[in-house]
Amino acid sequence: MRDRGLNLVANALAQSTEHILSFFEMLRTELAFYVGCVNLSERLIAMGSPSCFPVPGHAGMRAQRFEMLYDPSLALQMGHAVVGNTVDIGQRALVIITGANQGGKSSFLRSVGLAQLMMQSGMFVAAESFAGELCSSLFTHYKREEDDAMTSGKFDEELRRMSDIADSLRPSALLLFNESFASTNEREGSEISRQIVHALLESGNKVYFVTHLYDFAHSIAERPGASVEFLRAERQADGTRTFRLIEALPLDTSYGEDLYREVFLTEYAESACVGPSFSALP
Repeated sequence: MRDRGLNLVANALAQSTEHILSFFEMLRTELAFYVGCVNLSERLIAMGSPSCFPVPGHAGMRAQRFEMLYDPSLALQMGHAVVGNTVDIGQRALVIITGANQGGKSSFLRSVGLAQLMMQSGMFVAAESFAGELCSSLFTHYKREEDDAMTSGKFDEELRRMSDIADSLRPSALLLFNESFASTNEREGSEISRQIVHALLESGNKVYFVTHLYDFAHSIAERPGASVEFLRAERQADGTRTFRLIEALPLDTSYGEDLYREVFLTEYAESACVGPSFSALP
């Protein structure tokens, strides 16, 4: 009788101990998230980077605006404040970003995605002010390097990933495209981009699309009654990038010659400076 009584008490004690330990483990996990938020906030404040609590709206509201939105991961990597962007998207469901290479387009796209994740996690946002709608899900479609296993080409891989995204889509999703479908020729890539974007918009989703496909961007701009926000990476007359995005229609150039001069002409000048001096030869 004594052993049976002790067995019942021991089982109750063991179960209570397991419940208490699991509670503290869950508490530690949840507190780690908030401690991480505090640490991130302190780092950003120390670098002089702004932050704010966002104003969320219900899904499907189709309204978004922000001031000095920036990529916090880039700021942490650089160790100082980075350039932010101020845009009022309004009720537009499609945002097309074009412009010069290395002008800040991809960083802006990351800042939008991170701000959405941070807002829906109950966090602050890396901006001076931010207001936007909640989304049912967030998908990214970024270009990737060649497949080392050589099982398929880049274009096939892009279409396969897009098919996987389509299978998981629900209305009011946010999709971020970064130079997608550029692994084929411009005519084919532009047509595929148009059809995919139109289908996504008709399904009630929101799309940000960074592209160098002028045919695609130009055709969207000329569509009658198109509700699209066009942003372009700013480039000064001397080729300097400000890393800001301005509201402007797409151009038929990405100023690739700027990169050519920066890379190849600089290397040529350096090699000419360290090359042998033939004037000293007999």
